[in-house]
Amino acid sequence: MKKLFNLVALLISAVMLCGCTISEETVNSAFDFLSTVVEDIQNEQTSTPSGKLNVFYLDVGQGDSELIELPDGKTMLIDAGTLESGEYIIDFIRDRGISTLDYVIATHPHADHIGIMSKVLDTFDIGEIYMPNATANTLTFEKMLDVIEKKNIRTSEAKAGVSVLKGDGISAELLAPCGTDYKDLNNYSAVLKLNYGSTSFLFMGDAEEQSENEIRGNVQCDVIKVGHHGSNTSSSPDFVNRTKAKYAVISAGKGNSYGLPTEKILQRWKNAGAEILRTDEAGTIAFTSDGSTVQRID
Repeated sequence: MKKLFNLVALLISAVMLCGCTISEETVNSAFDFLSTVVEDIQNEQTSTPSGKLNVFYLDVGQGDSELIELPDGKTMLIDAGTLESGEYIIDFIRDRGISTLDYVIATHPHADHIGIMSKVLDTFDIGEIYMPNATANTLTFEKMLDVIEKKNIRTSEAKAGVSVLKGDGISAELLAPCGTDYKDLNNYSAVLKLNYGSTSFLFMGDAEEQSENEIRGNVQCDVIKVGHHGSNTSSSPDFVNRTKAKYAVISAGKGNSYGLPTEKILQRWKNAGAEILRTDEAGTIAFTSDGSTVQRID
């Protein structure tokens, strides 16, 4: 882009050296036109399909947030971490050249999952947001609802059987929640299965054993975002075995006071043959898929 600007400047200088007169208005118009062209090119580059699926498990401390770049150039965000992780999430999305989040999923209204969702929704253009039919009497939840109303963001209920997207070789479907009357908000968690070609990713939110047992859809996957930060309340033996996951990603804060993930759950995933990756140890974790194979991005 800089070379293009320099070329125009050289052409203008050459004309002036030849004794021709160019008005200041003409020069300014030329540069205004050039700026518009550059902006259009940059926007086109941002939305150009890559043919690959990129999934980022963001290091947001004791919380959850996953950014997904779809093969067609669209984007998805699942959860938005804690209040403390706000600037990191916003900056990470911007640094990826993203200005629009086409799909947003707020898995459930706990503050470690929707901590800065209101700010995310206010900062970026939003296509649609999916939320379970669950509420919380918190300022964090109320602020999120306020932004949704202010920007008139299209909202859909997150529940089993809902198709978030379906395209050429790619689909995203909600497998849970399956019920409507849970005592624990965690079991209202929106559970998403993302398929691309022969590869798949499963995002569990904080879904606990009750929800795991209710899921009737296919949970087999290459990569699973482990439920409830590796707590004993999730990752029941039967469910772990059903996933046949190659990678088990756990989002947890370093030295968190909850003692998560627990050794029992770590061992359970190891025994099932999954490679365990933890944000409290590795920071942000990323994978890419071409529809045939899944590879970790360093």
